[in-house]
Amino acid sequence: MATRFKPDETFRDDFRYANSPAAILRFPFPFGEDVYMYGVNIEPHTRAGSSGAFAVAFDVDEHYVAECAERAQALALEPGRCQVLDHMREAEWDTLELIMESLAADYPDLFVLDRHGDDWTWTNRPLGLHQAFRFGDATTLPHPPFEYIVRQAQGDFTLQDQRDGTLYIDGGITTTPADWTLAFDIGMTFHQWHGPVPLAHQAGVFDRALQYLMRVRYGHPARRLNWTMTINPRLDTSPENYPLWGPDRASLTADTIATRLFLRVELQSFFRLPRSNALLFGIRTYLASLDELTRVPKWGRRLHRVMRDLHPDIAEYKGLTRYRDLLVAYLAQFDDGAPTAPGIAPDIAALPD
Repeated sequence: MATRFKPDETFRDDFRYANSPAAILRFPFPFGEDVYMYGVNIEPHTRAGSSGAFAVAFDVDEHYVAECAERAQALALEPGRCQVLDHMREAEWDTLELIMESLAADYPDLFVLDRHGDDWTWTNRPLGLHQAFRFGDATTLPHPPFEYIVRQAQGDFTLQDQRDGTLYIDGGITTTPADWTLAFDIGMTFHQWHGPVPLAHQAGVFDRALQYLMRVRYGHPARRLNWTMTINPRLDTSPENYPLWGPDRASLTADTIATRLFLRVELQSFFRLPRSNALLFGIRTYLASLDELTRVPKWGRRLHRVMRDLHPDIAEYKGLTRYRDLLVAYLAQFDDGAPTAPGIAPDIAALPD
């Protein structure tokens, strides 16, 4: 699947995007039961799990080439989407090493890393890149080391510095954010960054999550799923560009909701970096339309029940309130009342005709 890229896809303007049947079945559906409430829901990022997206450290799928092109376009328009504070330079090289090693090991037909001491050569076949450089010498790369490698990865990333008993966002790239901005959040603590989230703070979710994350060890990464919804397959839903995507929430109709409303799932991964002791926080975004998701009977039933019974405060925070009734009414046709098995797996090997 990883070699069958769709480079002509777009995530703005004309929105040319779709998931193949294989991509639908490996979609990281975020609801393991018929109700949803915030929880820590962090688990080891092992190569086992209910989605093919969990099988590698950094997933490369059919949308890879198009998403990298979208990232380059976003950075050309707004270079400030990538920032790293000066004291995180060692973490930049840690990140470059981790992503290069992981991609080369998991996709040897697509990525090659040759090392002779500090003289490294990186080959990225899908993007047509071949770069010789000296590890530790930023002048030998066309971009700073963090930016260089995350331009070649799907999803956003933050660099979290661990000090004073908490985590600080001291670097990152956000060209595919779900309504937040690095320009505002850089330098914030873990709790400050998550301040707007309703209900979870009172339940102690972030206190427990922070304690877990600060104990993540090198070589033992962790992961969790988060979700929201997006009108159109738009990756860049940043506050800066709210005038471009905010009005879309009022544009859905019963005739368009199936193809224009997308479940937006973040596979969040957490890697301890060896030299800097920083935490690399990956935020990989997956998009699937209602029309695609409801081809999986279990997911269609469950999505209806979750959205129907969702706490109003969570619905408001996720931006669903304006179209929630329309959403629930549409999904009702896929819920025949049958029980659903626990877990997020689709429980089918092929999509029904």
